[in-house]
Amino acid sequence: MWPGERSPGDGTDPQQHANPYRQPGYQQPNPYTVPAQPPAPQGGDPRDRRTRTLAIALAAAVVVAATVTGAVLLGGGDDEAGPDPTPTSASPATSADPRGGGEQKPTVAGWKVVVNPGLGVAFDVPADWALESPDWVSYVAANDDPEDKPLVAMKAPAVLKKQWCSSDDDKDGRTEDTALASAGSRGNNGAKSTEEIARADSAAWVYGLYTQPDKKKVSTGPVTSFTTASGLTGSVATSQSSGVVRRDKCDSDGKATTFAFTNSAGDFASWSFVGAKGVTDEVPQATVEKVLSTVRVFTPTDS
Repeated sequence: MWPGERSPGDGTDPQQHANPYRQPGYQQPNPYTVPAQPPAPQGGDPRDRRTRTLAIALAAAVVVAATVTGAVLLGGGDDEAGPDPTPTSASPATSADPRGGGEQKPTVAGWKVVVNPGLGVAFDVPADWALESPDWVSYVAANDDPEDKPLVAMKAPAVLKKQWCSSDDDKDGRTEDTALASAGSRGNNGAKSTEEIARADSAAWVYGLYTQPDKKKVSTGPVTSFTTASGLTGSVATSQSSGVVRRDKCDSDGKATTFAFTNSAGDFASWSFVGAKGVTDEVPQATVEKVLSTVRVFTPTDS
């Protein structure tokens, strides 16, 4: 948990937000489809270039969410040279049918499994990543949007180095922590194709977390077909930023990779990996691809 953010349902934050994912598993149409290059907001406090990220509990229709200000929250990208993306390092899933559900276990020795039970998506991350609860949702919004309408979101994320960078840029006496990287999944009903999702979500993460209000600093690579170790096929795209102005201690460029597919219920879904780019401990491309190769689906617990 980052300072400025409270665990879901603690009831202490005065800022109340309507739950944008009221139905478990994101089975309702997705109201947050954004263009590949999201529009730049006009005006606003320059410090607000570092977007707000909120965590939401799904236990009620109206939930407690607190704001986290951080230029770098979340890892993935294609700006680095990496191995062939064809997955070779993940062992087969514990179930012969990757869509069959059942208890999920890590498919990479020594790693831990991340599960979004309502959506029916699982993937593995290295042991040093921290897992949020299955009902935890993080999203980014336009800096000048008073309603904090999400540009893009992920549920049940895994986070790497929650206190990677700490600062008090507005000198209010409260230190805010920024994480190095994060990965999670979401539903994308309402989208037209997996190609659209991969392109739009990866761009939205980079824009929302790193480049606001400058959309020109976001570039998105080609959308390509990808098949994970479990046989799950979909579309993948990577976006990244270049030339972000480092006004504050924790500012950096960023990168994001989104893999879009259909889950066992036949609904559009996606996995995203987002993080800092051009920093000393940047998540290696080989790790991004290894995590991506473990994405798999099973029968959702809630439909």
